[in-house]
Amino acid sequence: METIRASQEILLQEGYNAFEIDTAEALELKLTVSRPCDVFVRIRKAPKLRVETTVREGVRAAILFYNSSDETVRSEESFTVFKDADLTVAYGECSHGDVYRNSRVDLRESGAKALLSSASLVNERKEYNIEVANLAPHTFGEIRNYAVVLSSGRLMIDAIGRIVKGAYRSESHQTSRALSFADGQRSEILPELLIDENDVQASHAMSIGRVDEDQLYYMMSRGLSIEQCTSLISTGYLMPITEILSNEELRSSLAEEMERKISELCSM
Repeated sequence: METIRASQEILLQEGYNAFEIDTAEALELKLTVSRPCDVFVRIRKAPKLRVETTVREGVRAAILFYNSSDETVRSEESFTVFKDADLTVAYGECSHGDVYRNSRVDLRESGAKALLSSASLVNERKEYNIEVANLAPHTFGEIRNYAVVLSSGRLMIDAIGRIVKGAYRSESHQTSRALSFADGQRSEILPELLIDENDVQASHAMSIGRVDEDQLYYMMSRGLSIEQCTSLISTGYLMPITEILSNEELRSSLAEEMERKISELCSM
């Protein structure tokens, strides 16, 4: 795994790429995808991060950003997807620190596809502003957000799907769900569809709610504590984020790390 401590431009290699960001300074990265690849980016420390990613014509790419920093992270991320390219971007958040993230995907040419997803265990402040813009005909954009909000957490998600005039026969879909274990959790989700074309498909779904009481009662009747129940349910809810990468060794180690971190945060 390559450690990044200074701004740079990176031409991603075909296959598996792994990076670790560890710096106390503002950092800018420019990533170019010209061949099919999986990319894992661990954020150890990055108080201010800017990432610009370009996905060339006809290329498939999956990028997983995993934040393990317990300090505040502020990030700006933009992704430009060209003709017939297919991009999946996922964010894994199981950290103690606040996170402020602005993410934008531009589906620039016909046939471009993108999925932007996140899985967050929220015990501090997490604020996400997300936009996927269909800027050409026959493009497909999707947003998926899943969060478990603990008693000390605060979640805000502004998710925007945009289809501009002329981007006919395009699709924009989004799903955002926040789960809590008690009343009064501080969660706000704003699903928005900004559509300026008629011949399109668009949808959004949003839910904020508590874990089913019967499910909790059943688990506790088997001898589990409320902390153990919280950890198990949170793990099952968030773990699918690891599945976007094809590297089995990484998926296994990351799943184990997330499980430990979830257990730690849920027991606090």
